[in-house]
Amino acid sequence: MVYFVGAGCGAADLITVRGMRLIEKADVVIYAGSLVNPELLSFAKKNAKIFDSSRMTLDETVDVCARAEAEGLVTVRLHTGEPSLYGAVGEQMRRLDALGIPYESCPGVSACFGAAASLNMEFTLPDVSQSLIITRLAGRTAVPEKESIESFAAHHASMAIYLSSGMLGELSRRLIAGGYSADTPAALVYKATWPDEKKYITTIGQLPEVAKKNDIHKFAVILVGDAVARSGFADSRLYAADFSTEFRRAKTEGQSGGDGHDEGR
Repeated sequence: MVYFVGAGCGAADLITVRGMRLIEKADVVIYAGSLVNPELLSFAKKNAKIFDSSRMTLDETVDVCARAEAEGLVTVRLHTGEPSLYGAVGEQMRRLDALGIPYESCPGVSACFGAAASLNMEFTLPDVSQSLIITRLAGRTAVPEKESIESFAAHHASMAIYLSSGMLGELSRRLIAGGYSADTPAALVYKATWPDEKKYITTIGQLPEVAKKNDIHKFAVILVGDAVARSGFADSRLYAADFSTEFRRAKTEGQSGGDGHDEGR
């Protein structure tokens, strides 16, 4: 069996309990050495075979999985963040399918959520944005034309932009061309939740200057939108006294809180 495990975005204790237990029982661990916190390898058995996939091709990675499966061993493929986002797991799974090797996935905390936690912000604020767009600029790998930065910017939703911190001049221009104003709030978070994390609140127009001043050109996620400012929004209706839910009845004016025994009725 092969387990695709999300390592989380940096801090070793942000891996899920399930992910940690899978590493503990693995006979083989293939980890993304350039991005995964090496502290996570301390969960592995002393006799586990460890492979750094940053130095391996797809064929070599699948070959390790196939040899382990032939020996009846458990393999953990340890990816950074949440494997379903820019994890290149689909192509690995396709190869395993062709070989008849079973696999399962274990989710992880992605960088945009680690960054939001570091900034104590919420992506979905009433009257500001109720959507989060996760995307990236085209680089060595293309992006479908219909998913251009400009087309997404036109929504004025919250955005988390990956793999683009080395192209912030272009990103800034294209966000503005798509409809954001240059003074729209933005955040640049380098290595979110790692010990050497850096975070800067700025604007779309100032993103390139902030990155240059602080020598940030990789390992950063960019958050864009008015939600970054954490102001100018109304309270949600979820906990409003005059709002009924499945677990709580709306209170009329002057009504006391009661003892709570009628929740859910």
